[in-house]
Amino acid sequence: MRSLPLPLALTARLTPVAVLACAGWALTSGPAAPPAAGQSVAAPRTPAGSSSPTPSSTAVSRDYSSAPAPCGSVPAATVKVLVPGAKTAGREIPSTDTKVRRTCSWNALKGYDYRWLDVSFEIAGSPEEAKREYDQRVAEKSGGGAVPGLGDAGYSVVNLTTEDKQETREGVVMARISNALVVVTYNGSDFETRKAPGTDEINKGAIRAAKSAVGALGGGQ
Repeated sequence: MRSLPLPLALTARLTPVAVLACAGWALTSGPAAPPAAGQSVAAPRTPAGSSSPTPSSTAVSRDYSSAPAPCGSVPAATVKVLVPGAKTAGREIPSTDTKVRRTCSWNALKGYDYRWLDVSFEIAGSPEEAKREYDQRVAEKSGGGAVPGLGDAGYSVVNLTTEDKQETREGVVMARISNALVVVTYNGSDFETRKAPGTDEINKGAIRAAKSAVGALGGGQ
């Protein structure tokens, strides 16, 4: 069985994650810290002056003070389906401030099929700030569509890129729940045929992971 050299497309895919991990996205500052054992759900903040949530026929607005542990946000069974061959525990990307941004990655090359999954949680200072950030990112990734029932707002887009005749198809799903953002990136390539997996496979996979992540955040599906 011949060995498969790591293609340039894979090397290029790893570079943005390393850059994001070092520089951080918006709202990051402070030393990196590993996820606390058993931590999986962010703690909602009760608005000042309110002793308890008020029952309502509509969803109760909640603010989050910290991001949940991202590597526990996607069930192991889902990881096995979306990223065959990957360690289900995932790998958390170092962040300069784990209260406001945490990301977990799963990636594996099984045979000639490569899959990559990222799940990120970002905590903004307010729901208004999170909405502005969400709207800006959706505008930057035009061509997709809304994902009904995913948090306060959900969006999905899939794109195909080709580098050195190697296709890669990538899906991005974004969701906003109060002052929190969930961003899921899922992509794949076949290094034997040099083709990419179908749009439907990538889109459904990204949405499946996003629904799990939103559930781990604690509300909004």
